[in-house]
Amino acid sequence: MRVSTKAIKEVRGRTKAGILECKDALLEAGGDIEKAVKVLKCRGRAIAGKKAERIANEGVIEAYVHHTGRVGALVELNCETDFVARTDEFRQLAHDLAMQVAATSPQFITAAEIPAGAELEPQEACLLLQPFIKEFDKTVEEIIAETIAKVGENIKVRQFARFELGC
Repeated sequence: MRVSTKAIKEVRGRTKAGILECKDALLEAGGDIEKAVKVLKCRGRAIAGKKAERIANEGVIEAYVHHTGRVGALVELNCETDFVARTDEFRQLAHDLAMQVAATSPQFITAAEIPAGAELEPQEACLLLQPFIKEFDKTVEEIIAETIAKVGENIKVRQFARFELGC
């Protein structure tokens, strides 16, 4: 089966996966773009799952201050090596997560951190469960999994802090 360049470009644009990965996913999906996107998402989750236990001690602390100067955030994002910590993909993820924290004011990283009996909505209170501010159809956790698949290393949000003037 031949896969059109247009279809590869469409899948690549939606998933940001490599050209060969997009082609392979399209072949596996019989040329169906929607199925190929799902295949790539599943592969990304599988890769992230395999790397989840690996130690992530390197990384960056990223700061974001909103243009009004009234809201800001710091995020510590860890990976396995300093090489990955210097890549554009990793740095962009760190910046996007700092912006996410400033915009949405999460209280926890994961749902496991919510105290028992707390009356909180996990999708609002937990950073990883929130819809990503740049792509509402994906969660922050899915965006991190996509980056893990791209860079080939485990990535963890270690901690974050949000600051707002007057609060």
